[in-house]
Amino acid sequence: MKKQPPFEFFPLATDTKPSVPMSDVPVHAGFPCPVDDAYMQQPIDLNKLLITHQAASYIVRVKGDSMIEEGIDEGDLLVVDRDLLPTEKTLSVCMFRGEFALKRIVQSEGRVSLMAGNKKYKPIELAEDEELKVFGVVRWVIKKKY
Repeated sequence: MKKQPPFEFFPLATDTKPSVPMSDVPVHAGFPCPVDDAYMQQPIDLNKLLITHQAASYIVRVKGDSMIEEGIDEGDLLVVDRDLLPTEKTLSVCMFRGEFALKRIVQSEGRVSLMAGNKKYKPIELAEDEELKVFGVVRWVIKKKY
């Protein structure tokens, strides 16, 4: 039986013009702050906010728990940019050993390791002859709170 990939991939819709009203009133955690039309600024275009390189970006839905300590949970949406190069500070969608994964790529002393964001998963050290393909760097995490 073929293993289910850890992501659902989605192309970006380029023919939509989403906009959401944005308030310039600071939101304080702890007491209610009424917002009405008097405080609303121009609508914010989420495509412009979230997508830097439209032709090189896509969205994936996360499956699994390997990045929970990075604040990424199952069901979260990731905005991924293929134009960016991975660093040790970024998370990357990559393929190794024939499978897709979301990992932090760490290089040390000529070795490449793939780090999960969950202590129950050990780092994966790639052999010198193993191929690692990077399919982009995570720019944004979109979470549903309830």
